[in-house]
Amino acid sequence: QVQLVESGGGLVQAGDSLRLSCAASGRTFSRYAMGWFRQAPGKEREFVAGISRSGSTTYYADSVKGRFTISRDNAKNTMYLQMNSLKPEDTAVYYCAGSTKVIGSYFQNDYAYWGQGTQVTVSS
Repeated sequence: QVQLVESGGGLVQAGDSLRLSCAASGRTFSRYAMGWFRQAPGKEREFVAGISRSGSTTYYADSVKGRFTISRDNAKNTMYLQMNSLKPEDTAVYYCAGSTKVIGSYFQNDYAYWGQGTQVTVSS
């Protein structure tokens, strides 16, 4: 299995940028499609972005499309989420997750491996 650790969260103002990282250890990182999910207070966890095993395919939730960019560096066993033009509604705990599917998925149940989460707070 793979162990995942997120970092890079923090408190920023609306319009600012942040880059989240997800470091993987354990089994070969490139065997897993990866995704970012988030959970705001009082809300269910939701899909944010996904990336295939090779990194050639990426996909996003409509709410972040054009503002967030997911990427990965398989040589460094790390995935990233570049978040630009942040809004207060982006405030949430952000989780990275790993899936054995080649492309990945929009659905949480398709991800078997999860990190502990990193808090992102965007003030207005």
